[in-house]
Amino acid sequence: MLAGMCTFLNVYCTQPLLPLLRETFHASELAVSFTVSATIFATALTAPIIGMIAERRGRKKIIVPSLFLLAIPTALAATSTSLHALIFWRFAQGLFVPGVIAVMLAYMNEEWAGPGIGRAMSSYVAGTVVGGFLGRFLSGVIASHWHWRSTFLVLAALDLIGAFLVRAWLPLAKNFVPAEHLQQVVRDAKQHLRNPRLLANFGMGAAALFALVACFTYANFYLAAPPFHLNSAQLGSIFFVYLLGAVITPQSGRFLDRFGFRHTTVLYCTMMIAGLLLTLVKSLPIVIAGLAIFSSGVFVAQAAATVQTGAIAGRARSSAAGLYVTFYYLGGSLGATLTAWFWHWKAWPGCVALLAGVSLLSLWLARISSRPVDHLDSQEFQLVGD
Repeated sequence: MLAGMCTFLNVYCTQPLLPLLRETFHASELAVSFTVSATIFATALTAPIIGMIAERRGRKKIIVPSLFLLAIPTALAATSTSLHALIFWRFAQGLFVPGVIAVMLAYMNEEWAGPGIGRAMSSYVAGTVVGGFLGRFLSGVIASHWHWRSTFLVLAALDLIGAFLVRAWLPLAKNFVPAEHLQQVVRDAKQHLRNPRLLANFGMGAAALFALVACFTYANFYLAAPPFHLNSAQLGSIFFVYLLGAVITPQSGRFLDRFGFRHTTVLYCTMMIAGLLLTLVKSLPIVIAGLAIFSSGVFVAQAAATVQTGAIAGRARSSAAGLYVTFYYLGGSLGATLTAWFWHWKAWPGCVALLAGVSLLSLWLARISSRPVDHLDSQEFQLVGD
């Protein structure tokens, strides 16, 4: 939980700063959104490589160094004097994120294999939720009282503290079996990419993160405009809604363990769409309630998808987790940028229409991932096969 929390302090920390960065650098919404998507894209880019290395080197040997290295570009982001420099350092941060999140998924699937995996995974997700909230909240408050660059110095210090604690407290994996050869790791990765259920599960996660990143990127512009007029500190405080996710996500693990994957997918999709519709009401308390319900639904989806990844993959879980992270964060990167077209088209209602459709797409893909292999129609996945 601590490793996930420290990692996610950094991933979305610029979201409440977007209106401020737009004014500071005289840039468009699309341009400043790259401070979010650059980190996510770098995470997607390096996740498969890190996953393959972890199959040979182990779990803790990747997780702990990644946390220490993450603090370096985080601190250097404070030196940015242009938007391009800030985007560069944000990209550099993303290079070290998979060393925690992709490897930790494999670590938990191996160490908590069995009926308790839902509770274990949801506890980890709760840690990432708290980290995601703190990163956004602290950046908004710091930018309002000092300078936005100070945000990155504070987060870098927290990264280092967390890295030392994880190094001291995280046990070595007991059930890890290293791959004998790199060629075996590559073969395992190719086998995962030929698994239609796994590809559908990757798509489910990608669609869920697309919706989450898009929502909380463009909700900042929505709430900074009339009739709300929120400043950076107030926008950062909006992410208190994430704390509801920290409460609901562990409960979703119990729901997942008791009722199964399919019932859980219906639950999260319903929560996401209901929350989006509430944000259309021009009342700040109702918008906040809608964002809370929506984000909690995404956290339920994330817990279900990560458990499903380990269950479908069976073996070479770190490689499978790395591929999942790649698809997942590619979805998030696209969410931060493609939604700009819908924002310019119909502002927030256009974004809501897009995200509701993406939520339904995620549910459809989840249904495919839970089908028995014999029942899958090969025509549904044209990319599967040699």
